[in-house]
Amino acid sequence: MSVADPSGFPAAFAAAWATRDGSAIGALFTEDADFVNVVGLWWRQRADIARAHDYALKSFFAETYLRPGVIRVRQLGTDHAVVHCRFQMTGQLALDGSRAGDRQTVMSFVLERQDGGWLAVSAHNTDVVPGAETYLFGDEFGPVDYRNG
Repeated sequence: MSVADPSGFPAAFAAAWATRDGSAIGALFTEDADFVNVVGLWWRQRADIARAHDYALKSFFAETYLRPGVIRVRQLGTDHAVVHCRFQMTGQLALDGSRAGDRQTVMSFVLERQDGGWLAVSAHNTDVVPGAETYLFGDEFGPVDYRNG
């Protein structure tokens, strides 16, 4: 499945997410695509991207809703584009089965025009951590804000 215009890619990603079928997510990517998730897991093929999303969408993301927000598209010539989108996700399950809090992420997609539309060759998902400016690894790993001491 490809999209007709790069600006429609985030909505297509959210619609594929809503199917709870990893192959619907995978169909938005080229065969040799890369996907880096919020904790740095790196999937390097469409089949791996589909498999990883299928697992998550049928377990801890089984009740999630993904909503696209602000979208920015930058054309790189006629056959490539970079799309950034801020997503809000609700409904993630915690380890104990309760509902976790809402999350915001920024996803970056590198798209390539293919016959019939646009597919992602790369995606990177980054959690938005309010009040933080980086991560620090010491006794614990976590977000920090140097501006506030």
